[in-house]
This record gives sequence, structure tokens and C-alpha cells, in this order.
Amino acid sequence: MSIEAGDRPVALVTGSTSGIGEAVARRLAADGTRVVVHSRRSAETGRALAAELGGAYVQADLGVEEEARGLVARALDHFGRLDVLVNNAGISRPIPHADLAAATPADWRQLLEVNLIAPWVLCTAALPALRRSPGGGSIVNITSHAGVRPKGSSVPYAASKAALNHVTRLLAAALGPDVRVNAVAPGLVDTPMTKDWAQAHELWRDRAPMHRPARPADVADLVASVIGSAYLTGEVIVLDGGLNLT
Repeated sequence: MSIEAGDRPVALVTGSTSGIGEAVARRLAADGTRVVVHSRRSAETGRALAAELGGAYVQADLGVEEEARGLVARALDHFGRLDVLVNNAGISRPIPHADLAAATPADWRQLLEVNLIAPWVLCTAALPALRRSPGGGSIVNITSHAGVRPKGSSVPYAASKAALNHVTRLLAAALGPDVRVNAVAPGLVDTPMTKDWAQAHELWRDRAPMHRPARPADVADLVASVIGSAYLTGEVIVLDGGLNLT
């Protein structure tokens, strides 16, 4: 590794082989950041993307604490530093909000484990390295519009994202000035996962002032801006094309 390459910041982006995570990884790499690509599956895709971006790939199941901590350790083993953590990986489970019995305790545990506890574990594991970052470390949690409005694929999903929003604020207060912590809360994003969500697409086309859902690149642009804003911390930024106004 050259001295010039070693001076470049390093970002770990979880869930980064498709959709929002891939767009964030590509944008940060284009900005000169060395990126650690991660996925739970899709190892071949992850290795190919990491090679394309000049980064590294680590496979880990974030629902397993040891693997989540190991993800940070392997990122540090590869690059020797960590400046940015983007907690993007998450899961969803469509359950009608009024069907309380369908949202089982097992559903609650799994959604909270992956969407809330895993980011906490990663933040905890990454904190010593983030504190050593020359420009100050940055954590960006990708949450959801469902965490700020009474909506979303299920009550447990929305609750997990609302909790992560509040954890964002609590950590920002606790970790400043060494580490900044912010959240980006997208509304509907046009990805392969949402292509069949006809009702949601219709809602954004009809009611959002921008008359369309977000594209992954829209989210990536905002994440890059948040990382680059050295005075911004403790904010949950809703990115919904203005739907929150209606």
C-alpha cells in the first residue's frame, strides 16, 4: 500500500452489494474513500464490487454478535484504520399494522436484532478506531421515513427504525466532538426490493412534491454530504421528496 493510499479515509458500509448500500459504496469510492463492502450473502457480488472499487469485501451475518464484531476487526486488519461507519444493512417484514397477532415476538426479536442491536454492536466495535480518525470519525445510520411517521411495512419494523433514530441522537451527544453521529431516513426508494410495492409508488407519484420515489443515488448523495459536514451531528434527515409535508 502506498503512503498516498494509506492517507485516504476508510469507510465500512454494511449491506452494500445492492440498492442503497451499493450506491453509497460507489459514491464514497468516487470521492476517494477506500470502502469495505459487506453482505450477509452475495459473496461473489461483494468481492467483484470491492475489486472494482479498489476496496475490500467481508461477509458477515450481523444478527450474530461475533460476526458483527468480526466485520469491524477484519476491516481494520485490511486497511489499518476506520473513519466512517455507514449502518445500512437492515431487514423488513410486511405485516398489516392492525393484525397484532401476526407480529409475533419472534418477528420483533429478529427485526430489533438486525435493525437496532447490530448497528449498536458495530458502533461499539468501531468506536476506538473512529476516535483515532484524523478528521474525526463519522457514523451514519440509514433509518427510515417509517421511523418518524406512523407508517412502514410493519409495527416492529417502524419501531426498530424509530429506536435507531433516537440512538443516533443519544450517541451524538455522548461521542462528540471526536465522532459525529447522524441518520438519513429515506422514504420509498426505487430498488429491486420495492419494485412490486405498487401502492407506495402511487403514493409518492401522486402526493410527494417531487412526484417520484428516491433513487439509490439520491440517498448516496445525502450520505456523502453528511459525512463531509464536519459540524453536523445528532440529526435525523428525512429524505422523502417532500412527502412529509402532505
